[in-house]
Amino acid sequence: MELFPQVPLGEWQDTKETLHRFAQVVGKIRLASGVRRNHWWNAPFHLTGRGLTTRPMGLADGNPVFTIDFDLLAHRLEITRLDGKQISFRLPGHSVASFYQETMRALSELDIRLRIDVPHPYDLPDSGRPFAEDTEHAAYDPAMVIRYWQVLSQVNLLLEEFAAGFSGKISPVHHFWHTFDIACTRFSGRQVEQSPDADPVTREAYSQEVISAGFWFGDETFPEPAFYSYTAPEPPGLENEPLLPHTAQWIEQRGAHLAVLRYGDARAQTDPRTSVLSFYESAYRAGARRAGWDISGLACPGGITDPFLRARLSP
Repeated sequence: MELFPQVPLGEWQDTKETLHRFAQVVGKIRLASGVRRNHWWNAPFHLTGRGLTTRPMGLADGNPVFTIDFDLLAHRLEITRLDGKQISFRLPGHSVASFYQETMRALSELDIRLRIDVPHPYDLPDSGRPFAEDTEHAAYDPAMVIRYWQVLSQVNLLLEEFAAGFSGKISPVHHFWHTFDIACTRFSGRQVEQSPDADPVTREAYSQEVISAGFWFGDETFPEPAFYSYTAPEPPGLENEPLLPHTAQWIEQRGAHLAVLRYGDARAQTDPRTSVLSFYESAYRAGARRAGWDISGLACPGGITDPFLRARLSP
């Protein structure tokens, strides 16, 4: 399997827009049935060997324990209760409206009772349209969905490798259904005063100082896949820090600076894996230097904090 196979946005944009909304339907079920965690860590999906999972949920809200999985190799949605009862259905052929209706019907048949507070897309152009009325988005190219999952899986492991080098508070590597990216976030431990006018999603996500690393598949504002990193709040002069490899750059987005390594530029490197890890590390160090993090104190070479083992392994 080729590392970083091609996944041009133009070849699957219609499918991506449909799958993104499918994911938001399931993501909002996760919000309704999962226990809230700091920085919304309860909300995103995690990867499996065949696709995506909500992880188990229920119990605390009186529902049976259940899991929803996207099997992106068989192209099915699977809803499974802890006692083994399961309902699944095929993903191709569904509009967002019929997917929503089929999902809610399956939950009801499994005696899972829940209410989605806002049953329409979050932060998408059609956010005012209920899922149940969206018959526009109905594209599903199985080959490109598999390609999406393959790329996501490869990036997931790169982010796991990058995450291993940090001993402080750090999020899991997770796939955000609201923005359709995959990321992990490092924390300095310092609190950040948020404006009371900020939306509740932002206030929770950025209540502490962070440096995030991730990957997205592109959208209308940036129409190509790319690796990225940002520091929040952004320290002065961040955009003047060097990045690796030389094709990486700082770009302005929503009034802040984002470190970006385009997917095509990473693929063109002699060693794409090492280049991406170098990019993440250079962007992290740029933000950490400017923000005054304890870089050496938070380092975790080889994912090891055991001082005796680290001493034996040190040159």
